[in-house]
Amino acid sequence: MAVPSELGLRLLLCPLGSNIVVRTACCSVGIGLPVYSTFKAIEKKDQDEQQRWLVYWAAYGSLSVAEVFTDKFLSWFPLYYHVKFAFLVWLQLPSTSGARQLYTSHLRPFLLKRQARMDQIVEFIYREMTKLISSHQAELQFAKTMLIKALAFANGIVMDIIHPVPRQAANGAIEGPTRQTQDSESDKED
Repeated sequence: MAVPSELGLRLLLCPLGSNIVVRTACCSVGIGLPVYSTFKAIEKKDQDEQQRWLVYWAAYGSLSVAEVFTDKFLSWFPLYYHVKFAFLVWLQLPSTSGARQLYTSHLRPFLLKRQARMDQIVEFIYREMTKLISSHQAELQFAKTMLIKALAFANGIVMDIIHPVPRQAANGAIEGPTRQTQDSESDKED
């Protein structure tokens, strides 16, 4: 009998299987677990843990930027997502301090060299975003209103499906889900 913990590992490492499992694992380990760990560090007000996860997010963000340009090419390589999963685990493990190593040896020196230019770029982007948002306030408010209405409508539909409410007829009788009752009555007549 297989141990349940082995099942997940077998699914993850099965080279004949779909990449869906390992891509989901990458997302869970790369984003889900760190989001929760960051939340815990903030809530505990643990400066060391906050610093650890801040460095992780800098490393993960850099990986994400690099992936924008390389993912379509690299994803064709066999076991690409398995290597990515292992890399994400390496970044997070306290015993390896992978994120700190990556930050200290590569990311920090790269950004320090380009800090002045990056500051100009970031300032320009923020300035342009502010102009864009302020010049399109009416459209943004309209989109926000429409989104809220659409979400309220969708929520109403979902709630009707989950918890149907009996309706009251004009004569005061309560109408409920009658389809099954009508079906069973027609079966009796046959």
